Order: sequence, then C-alpha cells, then structure tokens
Amino acid sequence: MKYLCQVWLDGARIDALASPEKEALDRDSLAYDRWLERNGHFVAAEALQSPSTAVTVRVRDGKASSTDGPFIETKEHLGGFILIEARDMDEAVRLAGGIPLARMELASIEVRPIYEFG
Repeated sequence: MKYLCQVWLDGARIDALASPEKEALDRDSLAYDRWLERNGHFVAAEALQSPSTAVTVRVRDGKASSTDGPFIETKEHLGGFILIEARDMDEAVRLAGGIPLARMELASIEVRPIYEFG
C-alpha cells in the first residue's frame, strides 16, 4: 500500500541553520531516500520551494481565478513529501519517523494512505 508522508516545517527554523548543518541535513535526507529505495519502500520524494512562490487556483461558477501564494496563518507549511510503499500504517509511521527532518525535530510528518480507485 502507498502512503504519502507530508513534511510540515517552519521555514524560519530551517533558514536559521548554519551552512554545515544544512549540508548535513541535505546529505542525510538523500541518504534516507536511497535507504528507502534499497529496501523497496521508495516511490518518489520532492522538496518544495517556499510558499511565497506558490499560486492558488480556484474555480467558482465555472471561472478560474488565481492569487499569489497561499495565505499562511501558521508558522508551518508543506515543505515536501515522500511517497512510500509499506505493509500497513504501522510500518509507514515507523518509516516516517526515520525522515531526517523529523529526527532532528525540525518538522512534523503527516502520514496518509493513498486512496486507490476501483
């Protein structure tokens, strides 16, 4: 079964890291992705740019409109995701706990099963 691990973080905390810490975090994150891949759990992973680069699209009464960025009312925003394969939610949660940003207490990981149609 597939699970989406959404990485919710406070960008200011990440930005406050010194360069060596950021480089180590990037290295550890890529290494964890490779570990997931070697062990048959990895499907995809991506880091997202800042919410300030986003555009929100809404369709109302058949007409599309867009506005710059989401209007964030909390410090945390979606910073990226890892799509994994796991036997069940327990295994998915265990794997999510290994994500370096979570281990370093810099992010929360929301784990959701993928809805399969049909």
